[in-house]
Amino acid sequence: MDEEWITIGELAGRTRLSVKALRLYGERGLLVPGEVDGRSGVRRYGDEQVERARRIALLRAVGMPLARIGDVLDAGGGEEAVRLFDVYWREQEAVHAARREAVRHAREVLAGGGSSGVYGVGERDVPEQKVVFTRRHVDAGALPGFLAEASELLFARLRGAGADLAGPVFAVYHALVSDDSAGLVEVCAPTHAPVEPTERTGVRIEPAHREAYTALTKRAGSHPAMAAAHDAVNAWLTTRGCVRTASHREVYHPNWATAGPDEHVADVAVPFRPPGALRP
Repeated sequence: MDEEWITIGELAGRTRLSVKALRLYGERGLLVPGEVDGRSGVRRYGDEQVERARRIALLRAVGMPLARIGDVLDAGGGEEAVRLFDVYWREQEAVHAARREAVRHAREVLAGGGSSGVYGVGERDVPEQKVVFTRRHVDAGALPGFLAEASELLFARLRGAGADLAGPVFAVYHALVSDDSAGLVEVCAPTHAPVEPTERTGVRIEPAHREAYTALTKRAGSHPAMAAAHDAVNAWLTTRGCVRTASHREVYHPNWATAGPDEHVADVAVPFRPPGALRP
């Protein structure tokens, strides 16, 4: 018996998805029609597309991005599809767990109007460093990709110059980075070796300074928790009347990729001058 073909409107009726959504999925290659009329261009769908549309709707309902949905559906079903789904969901649970500290911080700030006790803030002196750097304007969505790309670029530049890394890689945030705004981010790799600037990388001296900082675990490494940590350090400086002398930064320790959830992997730090101290 020949398969029954249905139109996109009928597919919408069977799946409760809008025609607009179905067309979007088609444009993204997620839901290719079973056949297309060569003269009229009418798209027709069969049982396989009905089931695929159903699965797309289910995965969108749990918040999975379209790009990840394609990976799951193209795995062919069974154990591999489930494995990819579980990987995605573990990532989401980790992000949710990291948000808890950010939520606690926000609640305490709203309740008292000042700094919360969620993030402990300390002080330390940082010596002068020569750094190789690269920079770009990014928003929160593009930030993780840029940090990874920038780190690879800087490591390659150091290897090409026969230079060693002399300290943790850090990122300087010259403006706020959020879902709503892009800011200039400068990723820096310290080195003692002579390195020349290139078209994509620069070289500069990071001045010696005193900084306020808070230590973060791998669990708290998501953007919401990092943003709350920046706010906490900033509030700590404000309540003490300290003068910020440079932009906020995040220091990434070498164990970032291999650490467990509760291991110290990063610091959020802000250079400052104590109240009444003379400008250097």
